[in-house]
Amino acid sequence: MSYFKSFLFLIIFVFVSNLKAKETILRWAADAEGNVPYIFQDLLVENRLTGFEVDIVNAICSYLDMKPVFVQNQWDGLIPGLYRGDYDIAINGIEITADRTREVLFSKPYYITYEQLVVLADDERIHKLADLRGLKAGALKNSLAERILNAMPGVNVVSYEGEVNAFTDMINGRIDAVLCDAPIAMYYTSWNPDLKMVGEPVGEVIYGIAMRLQDTALQAKINEALDHLIKTKKLREIYDRWNLWNLLMAAYLNDYDPTLIEPVEYIKYVEIQKQKPGFDELVERYIGVIPTIGKAAWMTLQISILSMLLAIILGLILAIIRVYAPKPLSFLAVIYIEFMRGTPLLIQLYFIFYAAPSIGIKLSPFLAAIIGLGLNYAAYEAENYRAGLNSVSRGQFEAAYALGMNRRQALRYVILPQAIRLVIPPITNDFISLLKDSSLVSVITMVELTKVYFQLATKYYDFIGMGIFVALVYLLLGLPFVKISKMAENRFLIDKRKIPT
Repeated sequence: MSYFKSFLFLIIFVFVSNLKAKETILRWAADAEGNVPYIFQDLLVENRLTGFEVDIVNAICSYLDMKPVFVQNQWDGLIPGLYRGDYDIAINGIEITADRTREVLFSKPYYITYEQLVVLADDERIHKLADLRGLKAGALKNSLAERILNAMPGVNVVSYEGEVNAFTDMINGRIDAVLCDAPIAMYYTSWNPDLKMVGEPVGEVIYGIAMRLQDTALQAKINEALDHLIKTKKLREIYDRWNLWNLLMAAYLNDYDPTLIEPVEYIKYVEIQKQKPGFDELVERYIGVIPTIGKAAWMTLQISILSMLLAIILGLILAIIRVYAPKPLSFLAVIYIEFMRGTPLLIQLYFIFYAAPSIGIKLSPFLAAIIGLGLNYAAYEAENYRAGLNSVSRGQFEAAYALGMNRRQALRYVILPQAIRLVIPPITNDFISLLKDSSLVSVITMVELTKVYFQLATKYYDFIGMGIFVALVYLLLGLPFVKISKMAENRFLIDKRKIPT
């Protein structure tokens, strides 16, 4: 009896502990590929996030006695992810705008800044926003900067997923200027001699922490925490350490005291970026990212293999229905195949992950990725199988019937083995394509190989070296399956088998 009581007490203790842990967790989302100084991979510590918004979340959770749990998501998917219930808050330089306030609740502003124009250091054509007429200018997609540029007549606006890509394009001569939030402009021009800031501050950018419309209680807690950070000057301290205090923040908080704290985070970032790594440092860097890339490669491989298995099985079923089923069923198979082949995979992933929960179908990111890729590639596999089935002569059916087989047995033992043998090469080709298309699942919060590449490339501002490294990893992932395919071809290729004498 004492053992039973001890066991029961242990169960109750574990349950209560887990319940308490769940209550004290604050899941927050951002894009770790986001720009410095908001949230980014630490330059000195691998797999550690840093940035002034990371510090703000940690300070809020410290006051609320909650444990912060980070959830990765694409920047333009942060608000849809809130309504999926994947996290509680989103903080990533999200501007408080009239259209967004209809979709989400915002905390009180935690930072106010402005837009800043960035051009090439040797460009003497552009000194203010009006000088952009007749030129190409880049901006972050769905940002205030993009809206400002779109409102200007004569400006050719190019949208980007991140400002780092815009800066790179400008250096490569594809665009003439970049309009971005001032913190980004300050940090990237501080160490890069190819870039400079020009013109006066443009507009006013107000950041808030986003929550679901029904989370009014959480909004009150977040605002209480921000009030505490403001009152204790903890928020001011964070901005001073990152060199982000400005006149707009001083006016907002009525705090015009001189800065007494050294901008240690800003200095550290600039000093690291100004140091050009030698060969030994580069080797050490690439060795250091192997665990991160290896983890992402394993995720990519899992998604690709499981998706392809689903595609092969479903594709075979669709092909059999299309070729041998009655016309109504065959017609439905044709509709499915043409719809999945005729619509973008990205749209299908968005629908499965973000739209399906509204009708009661909520899948984890991993499962949604497998189902999305599998359903899409099943259409292509169905066409491969159909070609294989149609290549087997009708005489094979007649021979099978003559041996006493029924239609099902003939299909299983005679027709399908021959058809599958013929479609092994295109199936292998499709798997390699799926392996590369798995990069699209980053839009549904999955951190796979391509996403990690962008995170590391923006972290070190090294698109070439990291790109070659990740490309080699993709190549190594695909080569074993090419070898397996050739072995399968040799195994099933009748013409190469020895004919018994």
